Amino acid sequence: MASRHVLQEHNRGEAVGAMKHRNNNMGVAPAAGQNKSRRALGDIGNMVTLRPLDGKPLPVITRPVTRSFCAQLLANAQKDAAEKKKKPLTLNADNNKMVQPKKKATVKPKPQPVPQNATVIEISPDTVEKQKPESSRKKKPQSSLTSTLTARSKAACGLNYKPKPKPKPKPKNIVDIDADDVNNELAAVEYVEDIYKFYKLVENETKVHDYMNSQPEINDKMRAILIDWLIEVHNKFELTPETLYLTINVVDRFLAGETVARRELQCVGMSAMLIASKYEEIWAPEVNDLVQISDRAYEHRHVLVMEKRILGRLEWNLTVPTPYVFLVRFIKATAEPLENIMENMVYFYAELGIMNYEIIIRFSPSMVAAAAVYAARSTLNKSQVWHETLELHTGFTETQVVECAKRMVVFHSTAITDEKRRVIYRKYSNVERGAVALYPPAKDLLTAALSS
Repeated sequence: MASRHVLQEHNRGEAVGAMKHRNNNMGVAPAAGQNKSRRALGDIGNMVTLRPLDGKPLPVITRPVTRSFCAQLLANAQKDAAEKKKKPLTLNADNNKMVQPKKKATVKPKPQPVPQNATVIEISPDTVEKQKPESSRKKKPQSSLTSTLTARSKAACGLNYKPKPKPKPKPKNIVDIDADDVNNELAAVEYVEDIYKFYKLVENETKVHDYMNSQPEINDKMRAILIDWLIEVHNKFELTPETLYLTINVVDRFLAGETVARRELQCVGMSAMLIASKYEEIWAPEVNDLVQISDRAYEHRHVLVMEKRILGRLEWNLTVPTPYVFLVRFIKATAEPLENIMENMVYFYAELGIMNYEIIIRFSPSMVAAAAVYAARSTLNKSQVWHETLELHTGFTETQVVECAKRMVVFHSTAITDEKRRVIYRKYSNVERGAVALYPPAKDLLTAALSS
């Protein structure tokens, strides 16, 4: 260890001696009490002395002013000026200080003489418009979530109609049929009119077209026999009226889109009633019940396979406006105390209408419902068969519904002897339904129908 220390001191002495010899050759005398290494650093040129300009002494600067340092000061000053929205500073070359440039003197224009006839308007520079507080400013109304979703739904369905801002006052002869249901939440008085406007707009989308020409083994008589049997099954199971009308709608829409053999027609009706029961009823009949009521003409698996086939063809679209949807509203629009006979008579004519193939393919569901109301009121000899309240809520005039009503009255006159409508006649000949089928049909409509 001692030999290593002595070697380091020897090398250091040689280095110091070499530096001393170099400094003597350059003509630099060592200062007293100053380290030799510090003197060597001073010769690099770091300590630069600036010469005075025009005999003025330069300010004492603790840090040497280099070009990079000066550029940095100028950039910082311009940045501060930009933030304070002031004019940028410039560097004075005389004393190396940041100076804000002087404003240019503006020359004011001389005032021109005012004509004698001119009117002088004085503008006071002290008048400043006071800003209104934020609370008093009108805020734009923001749309609610309900209105946004409603607008999107209408746009998706292609319904871009705008509701009227102010409803027109109703004439004196029109009765407010919803006045008694204002406090009934189930009646939905606030938007019941909008619901039925929507039904009227979309009812033609699911309206059945003429499909018998595309069915090689089925005709309109077979369809009438099937509907008559479905009405009997519906009555035996004590199902709701919604189920019956939806069943017939499903049968017609399926037959309009797919060819069916004659031996499968009854299975189509059974599966359609099973689908409608699951959609409308609380307790739907089981598949075994339908198999037994058909006298085991089909097996359990046949009904399920046909059910899947129907749903696939209809694309699971079961929410459609059937004639029953309009019947409920139009019966209420009669603006009379609801009579059991009047209501049953309307349903009697409606079922006669949906059994007839020509009525289904020719008239819309709302027209079938309106014609059933007109035929029922004509049969019961009402003083005013069609009034303004019915015309408002149905959307049809008397001349528009007469043609369909004539056909229904003709079916009523032949229901006694017609085997295809025997179940409907027997159903509404019951005392529980007012025995409305036993009433003679309207003479005026029947005479007009037979003469045309």
